[in-house]
Formats: sequence, structure tokens, C-alpha cells
Amino acid sequence: MFKGSLVALVTPFDGNNRVDYASLKRLIDFHVDQGSNGLVIAGTTGESATLARSEHVELIARAVELSAGRLPIIAGTGSNSTAQTVDLSRAVADSGIDALLIVVPYYNKPIQEGIYQHFTVIADAVDKPIMMYNVPGRTVADMLPETVARLATHENIFGIKEATGDIDRLRAIQELVADDFRFYSGDDFTLLPFIEQGGDGVVTVSGNVAAAKVATLCQLALEGRIDEARAVDSTLQALNRMLFVESNPIPVKWAVGQMGLLKPQIRLPLTPFSAQYHEEMRAAMREAGVAWEESA
Repeated sequence: MFKGSLVALVTPFDGNNRVDYASLKRLIDFHVDQGSNGLVIAGTTGESATLARSEHVELIARAVELSAGRLPIIAGTGSNSTAQTVDLSRAVADSGIDALLIVVPYYNKPIQEGIYQHFTVIADAVDKPIMMYNVPGRTVADMLPETVARLATHENIFGIKEATGDIDRLRAIQELVADDFRFYSGDDFTLLPFIEQGGDGVVTVSGNVAAAKVATLCQLALEGRIDEARAVDSTLQALNRMLFVESNPIPVKWAVGQMGLLKPQIRLPLTPFSAQYHEEMRAAMREAGVAWEESA
């Protein structure tokens, strides 16, 4: 199953706020060249909340087409409606994707039984591998280890993107699930200790910008070369911090725009990256070894 740096890809838009497929091709080619290990399309970082259903389905299908088997594609299809999540997941299931990323339902604040039933219904309805996604900082609802363990026995659920940033949470889940269940960090800051604790990789925001560095960090950590991994990680921490000074994906879209890979167009209610942070972001990009177009 998936290992290493799985990039939560930004969705490029043109000046009219339509999905920009020429830039999508450029982004996918960039990640192939930089050694990323997979792409998550239409996740939170991909502004899934502002995609119309038709855009969402086409974006995923075109990403599969443009990747042409060079990178695994994980499709983000989760929502706070179980029925809508089933519908969208079925709509993309035959597009050539390798797996689905399904987030804990947001805003509704389901109890643990509701979270359990939500994922069970989806996993029963769609014959695709599912990575669950727990990010209580955005969803409010928190999928507890006991609920993860209940769901981990489903044949279509293979792992979890755990974005609490809490390594103790990872340990608690590990104690309750089978050895073949997979763990992916959803927090770039704690990626290294997460893999040291037995994680399989990361679904990364920083990998949009420092793609080669994040992939290298994952590889070193997975190989147990921890001192080398720490040296790489230290060059990424300033970038990790800057990519969250405003709501994701506001900063990362600006940074990728600076690299000449897309127009830094973002959909409301998100707004352009505040100018007060531009120079600090450039400094963090330099520290991470990232080049950009000075004229951008």
C-alpha cells in the first residue's frame, strides 16, 4: 500500500476561477520529476469545499489521465453528508483512482456511533480502498481510537490520515488495530516522529512546495536513517510554519504560484495571501531549498 510523501495537491484555477488543466498537468509533471510518492486530488488543500460536483468528478478523472500511471492518485470525496459522499465516491470509482480519502463529517458534530456508521456505509457501498481522515481542528468531531479500531476491520478500509499532530494518539490507535493497518501523518510539523513511531508516510501540504525534500525526509525516516532525516526536517520547519500562518491553502497556493507552476488564484471565501507574510515565506522557501520566479 502507499508509503512516503503523498502530496495533498492544490487545485489550479485560471483568471476566471475555472479549473486550469494546463497547470494541473504542469503540477503533476513536477511531482513526478521531484519524486513525490502519490497525489491526493480534491482534498482540503485542493479546495474541495468550493468545487461543484461536476468539477470535482472531472478534476479527479483528468488527474488520473494526466498522471498516466506515473503516480498513485487518491481521490478526496468526503463530505458531511453520508449520501453525498457515497454518490461522489461512486462517480469517481471507475476513473482509475487508486484509493479514496474520506474525512470525518464536519459541522454536523456526529457522535462516535455516527462516525462509525458513516464510514461503514461508504465502505460497504464503494469497492475501493479507503483512507480515513481525522482532522478535528477543521471538523470539530474527533474520531477516537476505539472507533478507528472498529472501522479498521472493514475489508475496504486500509488506513488513516491522522492530523491531530499528537504522537500519543498514534500510539493509542496502534495498540488497538492489526499490524497491517496503515498510518499517514496529516501534520507536516510532526512527520518525522510520526514515522519513527511506525507511520507509513504523510499526506503533506509542504510537499506542494518542497516536494523533493519532503519525499527525501520520508524515505530517510522509513529507512531508519534518523540523524539524516532530522537534518532535512530542520530545513523544512520554517516552511511548515509559514504554510499555516493563514488558513490552508491560502499560503501554499501563493508559494506554488511563486514557483511558476500556477496562478495563485483562490476561491472565496478564502482570500489572497496577505502581503505582510510574503518576505517571510520567501525566506522559508529559501531555507527549504526552493527556487521561485523573482518576477512572480
